Amino acid sequence: MSLFKARDWWSTILGDKEEFDQGCLCLANVDNSGNGQDKIIVGSFMGYLRIFSPHPAKTGDGAQAEDLLLEVDLRDPVLQVEVGKFVSGTEMLHLAVLHSRKLCVYSVSGTLGNVEHGNQCQMKLMYEHNLQRTACNMTYGSFGGVKGRDLICIQSMDGMLMVFEQESYAFGRFLPGFLLPGPLAYSSRTDSFLTVSSCQQVESYKYQVLAFATDADKRQETEQQKLGSGKRLVVDWTLNIGEQALDICIVSFNQSASSVFVLGERNFFCLKDNGQIRFMKKLDWSPSCFLPYCSVSEGTINTLIGNHNNMLHIYQDVTLKWATQLPHIPVAVRVGCLHDLKGVIVTLSDDGHLQCSYLGTDPSLFQAPNVQSRELNYDELDVEMKELQKIIKDVNKSQGVWPMTEREDDLNVSVVVSPNFDSVSQATDVEVGTDLVPSVTVKVTLQNRVILQKAKLSVYVQPPLELTCDQFTFQFMTPDLTRTVSFSVYLKRSYTPSELEGNAVVSYSRPTDRNPDGKCIPRVIQCKFRLPLKLICLPGQPSKTASHKITIDTNKSPVSLLSLFPGFASQSDDDQVNVMGFHFLGGARITVLASKTSQRYRIQSEQFEDLWLITNELILRLQEYFEKQGVKDFACSFSGSIPLQEYFELIDHHFELRINGEKLEELLSERAVQFRAIQRRLLARFKDKTPAPLQHLDTLLDGTYKQVSIISLIVSAPAYRIFHSSTKLKYYLNHLTILLYNKPSQTLVA
Repeated sequence: MSLFKARDWWSTILGDKEEFDQGCLCLANVDNSGNGQDKIIVGSFMGYLRIFSPHPAKTGDGAQAEDLLLEVDLRDPVLQVEVGKFVSGTEMLHLAVLHSRKLCVYSVSGTLGNVEHGNQCQMKLMYEHNLQRTACNMTYGSFGGVKGRDLICIQSMDGMLMVFEQESYAFGRFLPGFLLPGPLAYSSRTDSFLTVSSCQQVESYKYQVLAFATDADKRQETEQQKLGSGKRLVVDWTLNIGEQALDICIVSFNQSASSVFVLGERNFFCLKDNGQIRFMKKLDWSPSCFLPYCSVSEGTINTLIGNHNNMLHIYQDVTLKWATQLPHIPVAVRVGCLHDLKGVIVTLSDDGHLQCSYLGTDPSLFQAPNVQSRELNYDELDVEMKELQKIIKDVNKSQGVWPMTEREDDLNVSVVVSPNFDSVSQATDVEVGTDLVPSVTVKVTLQNRVILQKAKLSVYVQPPLELTCDQFTFQFMTPDLTRTVSFSVYLKRSYTPSELEGNAVVSYSRPTDRNPDGKCIPRVIQCKFRLPLKLICLPGQPSKTASHKITIDTNKSPVSLLSLFPGFASQSDDDQVNVMGFHFLGGARITVLASKTSQRYRIQSEQFEDLWLITNELILRLQEYFEKQGVKDFACSFSGSIPLQEYFELIDHHFELRINGEKLEELLSERAVQFRAIQRRLLARFKDKTPAPLQHLDTLLDGTYKQVSIISLIVSAPAYRIFHSSTKLKYYLNHLTILLYNKPSQTLVA
């Protein structure tokens, strides 16, 4: 980090949420004033063009109203601005503005202000060219050695160089082997265009070769060209730099020597006119822009290089001469003469921070206090240390390691599950036997009280339930914002989930809460929700007989099953008051019976693990029913024997599946080793100069290959069975938990 900061001479913020790039900044005497003072011309991707002439009353002042000479909305994104002799018949400077589909040349004239508003500028359109292709960037110069005027060359996004001789279009040529556009520059000494191709090569094209090459509208080579008529576009020289280029610039010492500077992603290069490397410098940071200019020393060049660490480095050839801190990341840098101050460094960031600064240092006014030496009493320090450690220990015991915070007030999360199915099911790639699998929409709403960073919402449901989207990111740049997201849930595979409860978890951080390392402290808030039973279950025919049954006792009179499960009631069947059938989409059938005389409910099915979900749903709905009635002493109990035998059998089955899976993997590994050994033997036989019989190695190779293929298919099958078995274990554990929880205390003690 630099100890020196750039001295702020003048600065301003351009527009609101506008974007800028390296071609959006230019310094020149655009209004052709007599004092020769440069003006700052800035264009933005929002289409605004501004011209500034800073006149700060004192160093560090911000922009005043009279500093802005012109602000106009051109209604098209400004890709690049340049100043040169672009109008025929005069050598006055004019402003060229490049849009994506248009090139405009303006005349800028200054007007002296008669009141306190200061000087003003007026802009007049001299001519414009409508482009047939989308532009990328442009360069200008005295192409072909013309005197007293500048020509413009525009590079399109598809690799065409379009040359304009001021008010008229000259020609267009396609670059050979083009893929993506790169930076473009013109060397007046060699009369060449230089660019960096997508092959990471610096390429040079002579202007005369471009002028006499095949026209861009005639890309098909004729027979005469194939015979060598000399009209094919041929590159003058190339140099592979091994990385993409950010910018390219040409600096001339004098008429006899010039250098080509290329800024790469990790290096910057200085090349001779013929493409030979003069020197290169490896950079330890990621650059963002650069500007080479002639040094006062004979034969050396200074280079300003900005980087993404808010730093501006000044190199003399490859030697670092100065490093200064900037308040922003520069994307464009220029040097000019402003208000009789020469060598002002003008930088522009991508969000519109425009600053004029110069190099220097601020004197440090801090003086270290005198150290008063005194004798230390180590006994008192030990007593004080023990007291502080005791206080810290007591605080950790009472409050925990992390301080208590009002996390719930930072962000409010609410989840609403739609009571109805989606009109068009969002289920895709389902493996359920039914023709149509329904889906239900879930809406999550987030409302913040303070500014939050990196808010990420993650939604979890139990498999085989599937979400259409489970990850969302948000930006809460201002307080009291509300964000709502929606997604659908559906059953993907043909077995029952262990529970219908979902969880929405939001992780975020506050910019004001930081740990001693300066990093933001992460925080988490969650909100749980329940999915409807009808998402995975349909009304079914009740069954009178079943292999597995459990009975739930209550302390209240039985409730009609029509009231508890209204979505599964049939209007034509009066028996559903006391009995109701359920049919899971996975195939299982469960029956619920309510006793007419006692306070009991019976749940029965052919598979014990299928009872858990309906049992849990029944208890939850009974609790909700009596809470609405105002009954607070409702309780459920289970007085039967705990079905541990079925649980142990399922554990044995799951363990056997895992053992078999490991055996198959070991067998597959052995066959793979055998297959590679046979391949090596065969390869040695085939390479032997004296042919020898294969001794049936080819037959053994074919048989081993078939075994590897078959075992691979067999290994993939138990993985699904193991997962299904682990899901059944979850059913059992949940079921045993709820039975033990509702078991009378004297039975548990027994």
